[in-house]
Amino acid sequence: MDSTPSNPGHRSAILRRLGCAALCALLAIAMPASPASAEASWANMGDRRLQQWRALMSDKRTAPEREQLIAVNDFFNGARFVDDRELWQVADYWATPDEFLLRDAGDCEDFAIAKYFTLKAMGVAPDKLRITYVKVESLQQAHMVLAYYPEPRSEPLILDNLNRHILPATERPDLRPIYSFNAESLWLARSRHEQQRAGHPGQLQRWREMLARLDPHLREAIAPRALLP
Repeated sequence: MDSTPSNPGHRSAILRRLGCAALCALLAIAMPASPASAEASWANMGDRRLQQWRALMSDKRTAPEREQLIAVNDFFNGARFVDDRELWQVADYWATPDEFLLRDAGDCEDFAIAKYFTLKAMGVAPDKLRITYVKVESLQQAHMVLAYYPEPRSEPLILDNLNRHILPATERPDLRPIYSFNAESLWLARSRHEQQRAGHPGQLQRWREMLARLDPHLREAIAPRALLP
């Protein structure tokens, strides 16, 4: 993850580089011996996962939000954690939900982005959801999670691929928030409990690039035209 908000006063100090490379050592899974057979296997799995994803959005569309959170968090946490350099051969790549599921793999921002768009498509209000860039205190490494705010000023619940339990932010002292965003706004964290509005997500290059790659057949379900560049 390399994208940073266009805010010179904070950018060089806290948003110089986003990355989850160190987490690969904890989460990476050994690759099969045959690349050709692995590619075919992943393609079949990706097709199944896309079908399961569409079924999930349909089946849980009218469920209570807490039930939606659990279902979406569990579904995407079933994917493999793979670093961008290994998966995409670039240092930083933010995958669309369908790109993520076709490979059934990604790194931390891919998990958070897919959960965000899926919950949004299921009817959760966008202002309840923030993709949040944090530091994992024990590792001093960058990470991304999805934060869900039941009410505007309430304590968020954290959806994470490192810890599969959905917990209030106060029960995740291992995570220090740096900035967060959704399709409408961008915030910089002044403390664990205070955030300052700092602009628009269009300041994030990787976010713009990801939105531009959304499959046309999925755009309306995932991101209405009003939110696309």
